[in-house]
Amino acid sequence: MAGNNMEEKVHTSSNKNISLPISRVKLIMKSSPEVSSINQDALFLTAKATELFVQHLAMYSFKKGSGQENKSLTYSDLANAAEESETFQFLADILPKKILARDYLKTLEEKGDDSDD
Repeated sequence: MAGNNMEEKVHTSSNKNISLPISRVKLIMKSSPEVSSINQDALFLTAKATELFVQHLAMYSFKKGSGQENKSLTYSDLANAAEESETFQFLADILPKKILARDYLKTLEEKGDDSDD
């Protein structure tokens, strides 16, 4: 019985170590049609895993990007990490590199010229 009480204390103190709002995580999880109910442990673990993943992505992007020079993390740092790292490759569609409209139009024109040949 004493072990059970200790487990509850650890679980309660662990909830305080999460930065993400549990209610938002639950809302996102429930948005999936396959999910009917969510266990509290699964909710906690999903929130903690998401938090750790975002932290890892940010640290990796900061170290590999221009962040160390000016002590900031930019969108382009995240986009570069998604494009260059195999670990974050699945984010390449979500974090595309920004491109100016004139550069995009020039690329389209070049592709059009190539297809005419």
